[in-house]
Order: sequence, then C-alpha cells, then structure tokens
Amino acid sequence: MKKDYDLIVVGAGPAGMTAGMYGVRSGLETLVVEKGICGGLSNEAPEIENYPGFKKVGGMELAEKMKAQVSEYVEIKELEEVKKIELGEKEMMVITENDSYLTKAVIISTGTKHRRLGVKGEDEFLGRGISYCATCDGFFFRDKPVIVVGGGDSAVREALYLKNIGCEVMLIHRREKLRAERYLQKTLEKAGVHILWNSVVKEIKGDKTVRSIVRYDKEREIEDELLVEGVFMSIGEEPVNELAVQMEIKMDKNGYIITDKSQRTNLERAYAAGDITGGVKQVVVACAEGAIAATSAYNDLLELS
Repeated sequence: MKKDYDLIVVGAGPAGMTAGMYGVRSGLETLVVEKGICGGLSNEAPEIENYPGFKKVGGMELAEKMKAQVSEYVEIKELEEVKKIELGEKEMMVITENDSYLTKAVIISTGTKHRRLGVKGEDEFLGRGISYCATCDGFFFRDKPVIVVGGGDSAVREALYLKNIGCEVMLIHRREKLRAERYLQKTLEKAGVHILWNSVVKEIKGDKTVRSIVRYDKEREIEDELLVEGVFMSIGEEPVNELAVQMEIKMDKNGYIITDKSQRTNLERAYAAGDITGGVKQVVVACAEGAIAATSAYNDLLELS
C-alpha cells in the first residue's frame, strides 16, 4: 500500500535526522528512511571534541542521543534502502526494498562512503585485518602492530584511539606534512605515534589474516615490507550519489550534489543536506544544512498550497 507524506528524508545521519525533526516541527507529515542505522559515518568517530555542548563525546553516543530525541518527533525506518525515486508532476514516488511512499518533497542526505586504496590484497583481507573503523574493530588489535593510512583529521583520530587502547601504531602518509588540524597533530606528537612520511601502501600481504604491507618510500625510491597485523584505512570519503545520478540532480566534478544556500537542488522540491553536498564535513554543519533543507521544503510547499 502506498503511503502519502509531505516530506521524505533519505538518510539518517546528523543531517537527515535533523531534517526529519525540523520537518515535523514545521507541520509536515515526514518520514526518514535509512539503509543502515542512524548516525552514518559519525558512528565511527572515536571522539568528537568540536560539537557545541559536548566537551568530548563518542560519535556513536552522539548519534544515539540524536536518534532518541528525533524519534520523539518523526518515524525513522532503519535498514530500509531506497532503491529509486520516480519524479511526478506534483508528487514523487520513493521506492524502497520494502515499500513505496508518495511524497511532495524529498531531502537527499545519503552522505559519503569510505574511499578505497585500490591496492592488491585490499579486497582479500577486508574484515581479516583491514578495517575502515578503529572504534568498531580496534579492540581486536590490542598489543598488536597496526598501521593507519591517511593524513587528515579522521586518520589522526583513529591513530590516537588505537594508541590509547594499547595498539602499536604507525601512521603512513603520502605527503611530508599532515592535513589534520594543528591541535590533533600536536596530540599525535605527544602520544608518540611514529609517522612514515612520503610513503604509500603498494600491497597488503598475509595468509588467513594480514601479516604485512609493502611500503613504497617516495623520497628514497625504495620498497620495503613492514610487519603489521592490522591496516586501518582513513583516506577520505566519496559521495553516495546513486539516487542523485538517477534523478539527474546536478553535481560537481567530484560527484557532490550542488545546492543553493537554502539547500535546494536544480529539481523542484528536491533538496540535499550533509556530507553529500561536500564542503566542510562536520557534524555541526550537517545538522545546520538539515535544518535549512527542511525549512526550505516547508516554505516551498506552503507557497504551492
């Protein structure tokens, strides 16, 4: 049976949850649909230290608090992937793996996914020594040598988390300086995490699990093999934009949805919020964009009524 809504939000990360709450508070019949669980990639953040109101909070804890509050306002359907959105003249049909829903407006907040290295052994050892989430899997590598690949905020936070729980940590970065904020770099230095500069992973080797990586030193132009039992990838994200492609929503050269300052896309009554729009990928920004998108949807639907 088809169900009618004023607004459907696709994705329940910080942007999507905020959009859902603001939609209902504006008086819109709203539904939030999420293919996984609430929180998105924020669940994987070991610690968040720059979200107002919390001196320090785990990403999963913050997501759970958001879900608890937002669920008082709006229905959230987790573990229900949106497969297609069909555009009509006045309504859109949101088709999921379980059901179909009619809506007058939609907010795309599908976020991003982990970028892969694309090296030999990455597919073979995924889940058997290779991880994209230190918070999820770090416990299994206590007292073991691990390497974190990356140089941004996320990579440094992952390295600090692994060091704190007792792993033997090295960070490998392809450049000669990190991109992470200065505060995190100082914390990493104080923690004594060794950094392999100007280096890239060429191959991941092992038997049943990861046993080593082949590292290419760009400065010395040599390869060597480093014994590690865990490889934590943190080399950035790429947009989850399949729905946007299917709907012919305009995107930039990197695949992020283009919006105006009110989070409107090039399609009427289609909005985007959060990491899927690129820019500053922070929880506080995602929440703000979600609120703006829902408010814009309300204002636009009000004019049409």
